[in-house]
Amino acid sequence: MKGTDAVSEPFSVRVTVRGYETDVQGHLNQAVYLNYAEHARWSLLQAAGITQSGLIARGVGPVALETTIRYRRELLAGDEADVSCAFLWSGGKIFTIEQTITKADGTVAAELTGVGGLMDLKQRKLLPDPGAVFRELAKDPALFGL
Repeated sequence: MKGTDAVSEPFSVRVTVRGYETDVQGHLNQAVYLNYAEHARWSLLQAAGITQSGLIARGVGPVALETTIRYRRELLAGDEADVSCAFLWSGGKIFTIEQTITKADGTVAAELTGVGGLMDLKQRKLLPDPGAVFRELAKDPALFGL
């Protein structure tokens, strides 16, 4: 896993495509790209010192509002890929997450863009400043670009 600083590459995790994740053509099944992206996001939270139990104790939970996937090149069983994760903050209730799935040889396999927020679990409403909560909970808020 790689962390971020002002000049380095975004946080990323390495995954290996498993045979059962592929479709009849031998390609990584389209839905599994979402699983890989989710794995990278939770890995970033963990690396920053934020746990699921910590979020629940604070009464908040991350929510996905929109996801776009651009498939660029196929991934096959046994391929290794890095899944990056970078949070972009524009103020307000939502944030953007940019993710790239890059094969070990440097070929971009997919690009994902997500819009998310942090929900107050009691009120079932988005918090007005999710970045402030991440900053408060994280031991390393720089991983979120904060």
